[in-house]
Amino acid sequence: MKISARNVFQGQVEAVKTGAVNSEVDILIAGGKKLVAMVTNDSATALGLAKGKDVVALVKASSVLVMTDDSGIRLSARNCLAGTISAVTSGPVSAEVTIDLGGAAIHATITHGAEVDLGLAVGTPATAVFKASAVILGVPA
Repeated sequence: MKISARNVFQGQVEAVKTGAVNSEVDILIAGGKKLVAMVTNDSATALGLAKGKDVVALVKASSVLVMTDDSGIRLSARNCLAGTISAVTSGPVSAEVTIDLGGAAIHATITHGAEVDLGLAVGTPATAVFKASAVILGVPA
């Protein structure tokens, strides 16, 4: 499979919580980190999502925000993955930031202004933040 999503995580379903319209899916990925995806109940059924099922989770880098200091702020985003910046590719308009999660890595594309304002550099602690609805799930055929 070739795909344009920068972040591709192999994982295993840890839990499926079914709601009236959508299901929340907890996924365990490398390094013991957990992702949360929100999919329709129809999609959960069609993919056969259940505890122990192998899945692929896709997240576009443009959906990932970078936070360096939470200052006690609570967020509605279900995915807040803490790590350390391992690479920054800076450009005049945007930057790509790679956060090492300890067994996995996540990439974010942000504005150059945000990169400068946050003082992003290799070795800086950072958290990747994205909504559960930004996660696309697939299963092996």
